[in-house]
Amino acid sequence: MAYDENPAPATVLVVDDDVEMCTTLSGILVSLGYTVETAANGEDALTKIDGNSFAAILTDLMMPRMDGFQLLRALLERGELTPAIVLTGLDSISNAVSIVHELRAFWYLSKPPQRGVLEVLLTRAIQHGKLVKETERLQRQLSHQGVLGELVGSSEPMQRAYSLIQRVAPTNAPVLITGESGTGKEMIARTIHRLSARASAPFVAVNCAALPADLIESELFGHERGAFTGAVTRHPGCFEQAHGGTLLLDEIGEMPPLMQARLLRVLEESSVRRLGGTAEIPVDVRVLAATNRPVEAALIEKTLREDLFYRLNVFRVHAPPLRERQEDIPQLAKAIICDLNRKHNCNVKSVHRDALERLTAHSWPGNVRELRNVLEWAVITAHEDAIMPAHLPKIVGSRAATPEPAGANGSGVRFETGRGLEDIEREYILATLKSVNNDRKRAAQLLGVSLRTLYSRLAEIKVRGQGHAAVAQ
Repeated sequence: MAYDENPAPATVLVVDDDVEMCTTLSGILVSLGYTVETAANGEDALTKIDGNSFAAILTDLMMPRMDGFQLLRALLERGELTPAIVLTGLDSISNAVSIVHELRAFWYLSKPPQRGVLEVLLTRAIQHGKLVKETERLQRQLSHQGVLGELVGSSEPMQRAYSLIQRVAPTNAPVLITGESGTGKEMIARTIHRLSARASAPFVAVNCAALPADLIESELFGHERGAFTGAVTRHPGCFEQAHGGTLLLDEIGEMPPLMQARLLRVLEESSVRRLGGTAEIPVDVRVLAATNRPVEAALIEKTLREDLFYRLNVFRVHAPPLRERQEDIPQLAKAIICDLNRKHNCNVKSVHRDALERLTAHSWPGNVRELRNVLEWAVITAHEDAIMPAHLPKIVGSRAATPEPAGANGSGVRFETGRGLEDIEREYILATLKSVNNDRKRAAQLLGVSLRTLYSRLAEIKVRGQGHAAVAQ
C-alpha cells in the first residue's frame, strides 16, 4: 500500500539508464499503488522535477551525461526536499553509504530491490519527506510572520518558546508545558506533535481535571467488557488511542495520586493493562504533560508525585502570559478575527485604533482564551464593520480588572515572614473571590487553577473553620 492516503496516488520518479530495470521497478511501484515517471539520467530527471511534484526519487548511481552523484548534488544545492533512495550494486555500497551522509539521500537499496523492502523504505521515505516539507513551511512562516503552527506572536517570550519547541519536537523526549490557564499550552503540544516524526499518527489530549475520579483509570488505560457496571463493550484507553503518536495529559497535577503511580508504571514499562484485564498491551506513545500551577508548589503540596515530575520534566516549555507579550495583541487579534469570520460567517476586516488601544491596555487575566472570547463577541456584534470600542465589553481596557499581587494594593493579604503557606493561600483565595463578587469561575481564572481545584480549596477552608461568606455560598 502506498503511504499517501489521498485519492490521487503518490508519484515516484525512477532514474536509471537501464530500460529493463526501469520496467521492473515501475511494475513493482504500480503494484504498490504508486504512479511512476522515469528518467534515463540526471539531466532528464532535473527537467521532470522542475515541472512536477514527486513523493520520492529512486536513482541509480552510474549513468551517462549526469550520474546519480551529480543529480543528488544538484538537488542538494537547489534545496530540493523530495527524499531520494539510491539504487546500487553490491560493489558500490560503500559509496552509497557515503552519499546518504554527504549528499543527504534518504537511504540506499541493493539492485535488484526486493518488493517488501522497497515498500517499507518508500513508506518511511515519503513520511520523512512530508515531515521535512512541513517543517520547512513552518520555518518560513515563523521567520516571515512570527507564526509557528497555531501559535502567533513575534515578542521575545514567544521567540524563546518557539526556539524550545523547534529543539525538542524532533525528539521523543517527554515535555512538561507550564503556563497559566488560557495561554495556549495545548497549542504548544499540538505544534510539538506536528513538528515530530509522529505527525501522521494520532494526537490525543485528555484533561485530567475534567475526568471524574471513578472514570479516570478507564479513560487513560481502557477497560474490558464487564469490568464494572455499565462496561458493556471493550474500551481502548487514551494510551492505546494514541499508539504511535502523542498523548497530552493536561492539568497533570489534578490527577489522583493513585493514578499518578499507575501512570508512572506505564511510562516506565511502555505497556498498559486495561481495567478488568490481565494482558499487558505494548504502547508506543510520546507523553506531553501540561499544568497551570507552579510545579514547585504542587511538589511541596504533594499533589504531584516527585518521581512522576522527574519522569515528565525531561524538557520544559513555558507558555508566557499575555500580559508579558502585549505587543503580540494586534497580531493575535488579526489571526483570531480571521478564524472567527469563518466560524460565524462574518466579514470583519479590521480593528479601529481606539479599540486596539483598549485591547492592548487590558491586563488579560484569562490570557489568549479571554482575548478570543472578547473578540468573538466583538466580531458577532460588528459583523461586517470594523471593530469599534463600543463593540468591546466595558471591562476591557481596565487594568483594575485583575487584582495586583496580594499585599501591594490594600487587598489585606499579608506576606510577612513567619506566616504559614496555608494561611496565605486561604487569605489570597478569599480576597480574590471578594474582588470578583464571588464569581468562582472568574476567580479560578485569576488564580490560575481549575474550577474543580478552587472548589476543593474552598471545601478545605470550610472544614478548617476559617471560612468566609464566599465559602458558604
